Amino acid sequence: MPKFQNIKLTKEIVLRDPVHEYIHIEDQVIQDLVATKEFQRMRRIKQLGPIAYVFPGATHTRFEHNAGVYELTRRICNIFAQKYPTQRSGDGLWDENNRLLVECAGLLHDIGHGPYSHTFEHLFGTDHEKIGQKIITDPNTEVNQVLRQVAPNFPELVASVIAKTYPNPQVVKLISSQADADRMDYLKRDAYFTGVTYGEFDLSRILQEIRPFSGGICFSMSGMHAVEDYIVSRYQMYQQVYFHRVGRAMEVMLQHLLERAKIIYHKGVLPVTPELANFLADSWTLNDYLKLDDGVMETNFLMWTDANDPILADLANLYLFRKPFASIRIDVETKNLLPKLKDLIKQAGFDPTYYTDTNSAFDEPYDAYKPSGKNANSQIEIMQDDGQLIELSQLSPLVRALNGTLQGDERFFFPKIMMSNSDEPQIFDPLYQQFQRYIKNGTLRYLRKPRK
Repeated sequence: MPKFQNIKLTKEIVLRDPVHEYIHIEDQVIQDLVATKEFQRMRRIKQLGPIAYVFPGATHTRFEHNAGVYELTRRICNIFAQKYPTQRSGDGLWDENNRLLVECAGLLHDIGHGPYSHTFEHLFGTDHEKIGQKIITDPNTEVNQVLRQVAPNFPELVASVIAKTYPNPQVVKLISSQADADRMDYLKRDAYFTGVTYGEFDLSRILQEIRPFSGGICFSMSGMHAVEDYIVSRYQMYQQVYFHRVGRAMEVMLQHLLERAKIIYHKGVLPVTPELANFLADSWTLNDYLKLDDGVMETNFLMWTDANDPILADLANLYLFRKPFASIRIDVETKNLLPKLKDLIKQAGFDPTYYTDTNSAFDEPYDAYKPSGKNANSQIEIMQDDGQLIELSQLSPLVRALNGTLQGDERFFFPKIMMSNSDEPQIFDPLYQQFQRYIKNGTLRYLRKPRK
């Protein structure tokens, strides 16, 4: 491992942080990266996107999260350097020469995120990890110019850590694994800003028990229950925050709003800012991407509230002023009822293409913990006193119970007015009543045939 040119600051810089108390910047390259326009852009991108419509405090940004991941990475490097320094080549312990590389990767791991991350990616075919690697390796970015001052190939090495192709698994898994600095920060941070306690876990104990080995990172046996707590915390956050039905309703509405905007744009009658126009035209560049943020998107949405297209204008108003779709749970047995419901919705005057959708929380990128089988995630290893590694679910009945289980549900989304009950007779009341006969306790059900 080469030693990179690294200039230490003459005086450490500290950022006050509500989650980690302080974020310590000790290196010139870290300070310079934070000051780049690409990194500062993340101040204008909310970490949880439409979830802020459910939890009003969740307006924290990608900037704070990336800085937090850097801080946790820095602390873990300190622990490894103090307790587990390498003694000889191949001993599986920590090589301090990796520190600057992994700290930069932690700081920049999410720099490719755009506004409304996964919804935007689905519609426009972007990939935040690949765009992040492009930002890091493109010689025209300020980030690249800062990293090149460390070494000519340093940007490519940082990008390889994020791409998970860097040959040292310790470096990769500090940033991307089942128990990494990324997940630890976003659970603590998202819990803090949403105001829930589900994301709380014993971070200090986990850091006390984390250690390197030749295949990555693991935890001492005495830290097993703290890791259990982390897994349960993550499960609860997905159930109560990330899978929240209203948050998913807003995401569905956002996706349909952008889909409609794309169609209207190609008809040549859509008011749109230059920053978004090239995405709607499918001709965007990296420079276009770096100009997008939540403010740009919301400026366009506000313009569209007065659009000539009634569907676009309605969806923009519903989204901006928080009028989410209603939803009901569906399953394999009741899915074949959806065409009937969509027909009733169409008769009530709504285009089902834009006013209905199905959304599954099962498709989210991470389940609670799945170390084996189809779509498995990387294992969490617990090191025994004799050095043997045992996968966490083999030791923990609690984690074993969560192993690969299906979390979340599948829901059908539709206009909330379909659930209305008016005091005065309205023209669509018979349709609404017919629609509501299929719903009981928020779940789609079959109608029982009347007895003869």
